[in-house]
Amino acid sequence: MDPVFFISICLGLGLFSGFIGGLLGIGGGVIIVPTLYLIYDATNRFDDSSILIVAIATSLSCIVFTSASAAFAQNRRHMVLWGLVIKLLPWLLVGSLLASYIVPFVPASILKTGIACFLISVAAIMISSWQPPAGRVFPGHLGGGLIGTSAGFISGSAGIAGGNVIVPTLIFFNTPPHNSTATSSFLGVPIALSGSLGYLFFAPQVTHSELIGYVDITAFIPIIVGSILAAPIGVKIAHNISPPLLKKIFGGMLVLASTKMLIDVFSH
Repeated sequence: MDPVFFISICLGLGLFSGFIGGLLGIGGGVIIVPTLYLIYDATNRFDDSSILIVAIATSLSCIVFTSASAAFAQNRRHMVLWGLVIKLLPWLLVGSLLASYIVPFVPASILKTGIACFLISVAAIMISSWQPPAGRVFPGHLGGGLIGTSAGFISGSAGIAGGNVIVPTLIFFNTPPHNSTATSSFLGVPIALSGSLGYLFFAPQVTHSELIGYVDITAFIPIIVGSILAAPIGVKIAHNISPPLLKKIFGGMLVLASTKMLIDVFSH
C-alpha cells in the first residue's frame, strides 16, 4: 500500500474513532482494532501471527490521546464522577497491564471469540429497554476491585480502553449514561497508557522498522491527530442526545464490533 494512502486512511480512521469515542465514551478502540486488522490482513504489512497484537497495541497507544481529549472536554462540563474514578482506577491499571503480558500467548481465535461473546451480551442489555432495580448501587472495595481488574484485563486484551466494559457496568449500577460515558473517558487514559506501555516493554525484540514494541508508529501518528481533533465534537453532540438513544447507539456499536470478530474467527 502506498505510504501516503495508508497515512490518509489512518487520519480518517482517527477522525471517525475520535468522534465516536467522544460521543460514547469508549475510546474508539472498537473501530481502530478491526479496521487496522483488516488493513494489515489485506496488505501483508506484518506477519499474520502478529497483526492482531499490533492492531491492539497500536489502538491502545492511540486511545491514550483520544480519551485524553474527550476526558478534558467532559471534565469541563463537570460530568466525571471522581469517587468512582478513585475506586476503580488502581484495579483497572492492574488488569490492563496483566493483559498486555498474557495476551500475546493466547491464540487469536480464542481471544476474539471470548471478547465477541462478551460484547454481544453487553449490547443486548444496552439496546433493550432493560433497567436496573432502583436500589442497586455500585459495590464496595472488594466488588469494585473485581470489576476494575476484569474491566482492565478485557480492555487490554481487546485494545478498547475500557469504555465497552465500564459504561454498561456503571449503567448496571444506576449511574446516569452521560456520567458513565464521561467517567469512562477519563478512566480510558490511564487504562490505555498502562496497556500500551505493557505492549511496548513486554514485546519480544522486533526487527520491523515501523514497529516500536508492538506499536505501528506510522499508523499511530495520523490516528491520534484525527482523534484529538474530532473527540471534542463527539462530546458536544453527546450532551444533546437523550440517554436512551445514547444507550442504543452504544449497543449498536458493540454489535458491529462483535460481529466482525466472530466473522473473522469462523472465516479462517
